[in-house]
Amino acid sequence: MIRVAPADLPISVFHQYLLGSVAPRPIAFASTIDENGNPNLSPFSFFNVFGSNPPIAIFSPARKGRGNTTKHTYENIKKIPEVVINVVNYDMVHQASLSSTEYPAGVNEFVKAGFTAIPSELIKPFRVKESPVQMECKVLEVKEMGTMGGAPNLIICEVILMHIHKSVLNAENKIDQNKIDLVGRLSGDWYCRASGSALFEVEKPLSKIGIGVDQIPEVIRNSHILTGNNLGQLGNVEKLPSAEEIVAFKESELFKQFLSSSEKNKLNLHSIAKKLLDEGKILDAWKVLLSA
Repeated sequence: MIRVAPADLPISVFHQYLLGSVAPRPIAFASTIDENGNPNLSPFSFFNVFGSNPPIAIFSPARKGRGNTTKHTYENIKKIPEVVINVVNYDMVHQASLSSTEYPAGVNEFVKAGFTAIPSELIKPFRVKESPVQMECKVLEVKEMGTMGGAPNLIICEVILMHIHKSVLNAENKIDQNKIDLVGRLSGDWYCRASGSALFEVEKPLSKIGIGVDQIPEVIRNSHILTGNNLGQLGNVEKLPSAEEIVAFKESELFKQFLSSSEKNKLNLHSIAKKLLDEGKILDAWKVLLSA
């Protein structure tokens, strides 16, 4: 591994290391307004939510590395402490990127990027009609973290109203990740699309206490076939299959293909277990592994 100390590198170089490793990042498509009523629209990927009661979102229109100037979004919020955070999906990502062009102050990025400005209900800045989710926010605090180029300006917001397009909801009125089709920011010119085959589920250990990787038998834990992710799946069960379940498995057609418990067949068992784990059949994988 290489050692990378921020103090030893130009800001732009370390900046790219950060963007390449802390990714993908959600995009806050921030709509603000200046004291003369001129709208501004710009995307920021230093962004996330940090609680739900109250609902807090934070994004950072950082000082520019070149020239050490501040963003119009930051300047507007200092005067009118309100912002709409619009989420960015695949259908609008090129337009959102275009809006990041460094147009002069007062230029309307809604017009430049071809978006439709619609009124908010509780605050002054406009919403982006094309965005599937729009969050009206009151700015609670602007926290400047320095005066040098690249320094963060943390915009701490409270979400006071959300607008969610019905087209991205499922039958339970929850947001469907495939329907909303979000994008994430990487480094350089790169983005990623959060839908389709890129999506996968990892069961959260919220309502149960898994046995943990340390409780997995050593011969399984040191497998040359099972990955760290596989071990995490195995360690997320509350209890192992019973002896009766394993006996029943040994009498199944699947187990009959194994004639002995030789080392070769143990490796085959691990391969079958891995396939089952990749399919999300965790208890079946345990039965395979313990049948040896």
